[in-house]
Amino acid sequence: MALDPDIFKQLEDTVARVVREKWIPLEDDVEETGEVAQDVIDEMKEMGLFGLTIPEEYGGLGLNTEEEARLMFEVGKAAPAFRSVFGTTIGIGSQGIVMDGTDEQKSKYLPKLAAGEIVGSFCLTEPNAGSDAKSLQTTAILDGNEYVLNGTKRYITNAPRAGLFTVYARTNPEDKSAGGVSAILVEAGTKGQSTGKIDKKMGQKGTQTSDLVFEDCRVPATQLLGLEEGVGFKTAMKVLDRGRLHLAAACVGMARRLIDDALAYAMERKQFGQPIANFQLVQAMLADSETELYAARTMTLDACKRRDAGEKTTRAAACAKYYATEMVGRVADRAVQIHGGAGYIAEYKVERFYRDVRLFRLYEGTSQIQQLIIARDMIKSAS
Repeated sequence: MALDPDIFKQLEDTVARVVREKWIPLEDDVEETGEVAQDVIDEMKEMGLFGLTIPEEYGGLGLNTEEEARLMFEVGKAAPAFRSVFGTTIGIGSQGIVMDGTDEQKSKYLPKLAAGEIVGSFCLTEPNAGSDAKSLQTTAILDGNEYVLNGTKRYITNAPRAGLFTVYARTNPEDKSAGGVSAILVEAGTKGQSTGKIDKKMGQKGTQTSDLVFEDCRVPATQLLGLEEGVGFKTAMKVLDRGRLHLAAACVGMARRLIDDALAYAMERKQFGQPIANFQLVQAMLADSETELYAARTMTLDACKRRDAGEKTTRAAACAKYYATEMVGRVADRAVQIHGGAGYIAEYKVERFYRDVRLFRLYEGTSQIQQLIIARDMIKSAS
């Protein structure tokens, strides 16, 4: 359900101001420390950022998909670490509960997630199951009135700081298909659950990922999402449909930042007695970037509007995620090129964003997985 337009505009303007005046000036600190400062996180909670997509009845703002995307256009302009603090909670960390949770599960967890009291985390990937999500090996076996979890999840965003994990595990080990997978809600600190060391990554400093390990971890049977076995994979795919639009929008925001920075540098930097922005080959790189950004922004908003109208948008979401994540990689590459040697120097930040944006083509479904989703849906529709 959409917010009143005036109220949403106020929220959008506030987020844009905070990004510009507070987050961007702190990017170097985040890069150095690998942490987003607690006072920044506290302000995020006060602004309601942890509850953007959670229904109003549970303390959130209940933004629709288009509104969420428009805010991510602003949030994406800052280093990805800032979005990551609350982005997983409002996306794949909570939406499984919103979509398929019982009334009791919603009442228990959504208000805490919306307030930022706990951070949500989505646990699908494993050492031997990434793109091939149906090959999950983590098990959750019912023993009396408890599920016993065993297995390892890998590259789990916010695992070190999360308070609630939505864990996708095989509740029927005999069923090797997607039908054997269920979603289990596991609270952080549950006996038998532990996190590995924080991953050292190519980029996106300040975003925390690690392994999540389960060793005879027992949780009440009431923690089965929706109290229904065998539908976990379907839940994960529904959650990822919306999550992919969130990521597409974040990439649009980052591309806007990169283009603006590259343009400012090109107008300031002089060679042969004039700004390099006067050179047609530099103009071509700027124009290509602006054109691709416009296409990605339009595509993302169209897919969001369709989803909000009740259409099935699996193909559209995959198209938007595929194009926007590839687009921002090309824009980052051109931004480095426009900066020349300075683009390779940390002081100008563009090399940092060049590394940061590379991840967008990998998580929540690689570009190749998006291609398969798109093509298979095309074939299914034509059959």
